[in-house]
Amino acid sequence: MHGRMMTGEWGERGRAPRLPFCMVIATIAAMLALVGTSCKKPAAPAASSVFPPIPTVMVAMVVQKDVPIYGEAVGTTVGFVNADILPKISGYLLKQDYKDGSRVHAGQLLFEIDDRPYQAALNQALGNLAQARAQLKQNQQDLARYTKLYNQAVIPAQKFDNVTQTTQASAGEVKADEAAVQNAKLNLDWCKVYSPIEGVAGIAQAQVGDLVGTSTLLTTVSNVDPIKVSFPIAEKLYLHFAGQLNSIGEAHAKPSPRIELILDDGSLYSYPGRLYAVNRQVDVQTGTIMMQALFPNPENVLRPGMYAKVRAQTDVQHHALLVPQTAVSSIQGQYEVAVVGADNRVTLRPVTPGMKMGSLWVIDNGLKPGERVVIDGAQKVQEGMEVKPVFATEQTPPISGTSAAGPNPVSQE
Repeated sequence: MHGRMMTGEWGERGRAPRLPFCMVIATIAAMLALVGTSCKKPAAPAASSVFPPIPTVMVAMVVQKDVPIYGEAVGTTVGFVNADILPKISGYLLKQDYKDGSRVHAGQLLFEIDDRPYQAALNQALGNLAQARAQLKQNQQDLARYTKLYNQAVIPAQKFDNVTQTTQASAGEVKADEAAVQNAKLNLDWCKVYSPIEGVAGIAQAQVGDLVGTSTLLTTVSNVDPIKVSFPIAEKLYLHFAGQLNSIGEAHAKPSPRIELILDDGSLYSYPGRLYAVNRQVDVQTGTIMMQALFPNPENVLRPGMYAKVRAQTDVQHHALLVPQTAVSSIQGQYEVAVVGADNRVTLRPVTPGMKMGSLWVIDNGLKPGERVVIDGAQKVQEGMEVKPVFATEQTPPISGTSAAGPNPVSQE
């Protein structure tokens, strides 16, 4: 009995434990799924990663035109007449009678200075004059009486001479007092400061309440229509126009060359000017000669002190090739342009640029008329790359020396 018990216990302990059937099936399925995943081929790359899109670039046509060549100089606008307004007397400023920066006419009241001290001085001068006239009248009466007595030999000659001299001295005092009255009236009148010319009055340099004197600048009035532009030009350019310049101011002067003005914003001033004056000598240090031109200024657009370029045509460059300046790249002093061929492929071509004219550049060598050049997007292209060219909305503008909206003609500085 004891042996059977031993055998039974060993039999139960010796059998391997059995897994449930459902767990076996799940394990096999998981292994098959893992094997299937590892055997799948990787997805093919997108077509775009193999063939990148063709870049779009902005292009412009190389234009061939005859362009005027201009000589240029930097000038400064100056009022045709400039009047510094200073008081002729001293006193406290009571009133400003004009608006800063406004147009004023000749004789218009600009400032008023406290006139009370000058009114008092005038009253005193008038009193002194009245007293002197009364004294003169009395002395003249005395002289008339003494003249009769002297003629009758009643009084000695010395007494008569004394009365005569006293009367003459009184007459002199009257004249002096009359001059003092006149001077006092002038001082009183000068308490009101008027504009001597028509023009634009600047911002006041003194404020109401300031003590001003004869050296105090109150403001400046400038006649700005027409307005002068002073500018130096090189001696070589002066010699180019010498035949016309030397006759300025003569009765039968030759027509002045057309003078144009380019403002600081790059726009062409609406009104052409004419040469007005040439200085008497060349500056030996700079090799330039100072000149002045007159420009109409009816809208008062130009104000004294503005910087502007003055230009006059000196020559014409025939069959010049023009491209926008944005088409030209510069690398270490070498210039190149991205040219788009008929097959829409890019060629990086070295060029020799000439003179600039506004937003355009004259190309002396390296391009042909009608070729397409990249003006925007050049940083995206390389030699031989295929591109999608798109013309700019505004093609290369026409050359015009008179249109304010057009480009500036070629210049020689």
